[in-house]
Amino acid sequence: MITTDAATEPGPPGPVTPDDLALVLRLAADTLRAAPAGTDWSRPAGGVDWDCWSTVEHLADDLLAYAAQLGPDEPPRDRYVPFVARRPFPGGPNNFVFAEREDGPAALLEVLAASGGLMVSIARTRGPEVRAFHPWGLADPAGFVAMSLVETLVHLHDVAEGLGLPWEPPAEVCARTLARLFPDVRPDPAGAWPTLLWATGRRTLPGRPRRTGWRWYADVPGMA
Repeated sequence: MITTDAATEPGPPGPVTPDDLALVLRLAADTLRAAPAGTDWSRPAGGVDWDCWSTVEHLADDLLAYAAQLGPDEPPRDRYVPFVARRPFPGGPNNFVFAEREDGPAALLEVLAASGGLMVSIARTRGPEVRAFHPWGLADPAGFVAMSLVETLVHLHDVAEGLGLPWEPPAEVCARTLARLFPDVRPDPAGAWPTLLWATGRRTLPGRPRRTGWRWYADVPGMA
């Protein structure tokens, strides 16, 4: 069979799915459980201003908040669901989800798994016609899955860097996430994962200085 250049060009990465998020959450849990006993989770999380513990709490908070946005029969289109949140320290994340520190890292990972599981479950049951508020666009369930993926992928990078753990998520999931939320970003030859880290201000790429400001686009493609 004759293969043409056009036939070998990679096709579009396709849409993100709840299965993508479930996979990434399992990989994240496996990564964090590999931290040795006695690891200091108060270490800084990569290049962010929070420690590793607070960053995982922030991730759990994001996942539960995204699930909550999709939860009502008529999701809010102009605001977040009004949970009471607080900052655990000046400049810290504004959370309504916290883990009991006295119970150790296992409790923290259980909180993360619970929040993530709720997000995966609701994304599997809400129809594609549903829309809910995010400051960066009115999103459908797939958009909230993509936002959950960005939060998990990049904050695991931050925490893994802080704890000295390896974190290399699936390239195809990163590609789908980029395509859904960062239509303004040209994929780099280095690959989808380095491109996503660049898009979220976490690294440089050849010819691309580190971003000091960035955003994603949560609106449903073609309906912004």
